Amino acid sequence: MVMQEPAVQDENGFDTYVNGGVPSTTGPKIEVVASNESDPGAATFCIRDEDHTLGNALRYIIMKNPAVEFCGYSIPHPSEYMVNLRIQTDGSISAVDALHRGLDDLINLTSHISSTFQDKVQAFK
Repeated sequence: MVMQEPAVQDENGFDTYVNGGVPSTTGPKIEVVASNESDPGAATFCIRDEDHTLGNALRYIIMKNPAVEFCGYSIPHPSEYMVNLRIQTDGSISAVDALHRGLDDLINLTSHISSTFQDKVQAFK
């Protein structure tokens, strides 16, 4: 069962949540939920308070890594704000390392897109 933080009512009496409208689940942001210690190249991670936006982007970036054989994600249920991400590698790196690299690559990509966009906006003005 997913525990959600209690809603706080705003000045209009509507329920709001601490993290911008999405109920937060309890527990760490990312955790390993299924792993075989004899095969560090395969693991399933649970990423809390996220949806398809991060799941699809992260899956795409991780699959660009040549050491990754499979990466897929699922949303267990539309009312649960979590992504289950499965990574399997060829054994040359661990699934945890593939996740770290994927997160770093996604941060670098979004930073590049943001700075390029800002440069073009300034050039347009």
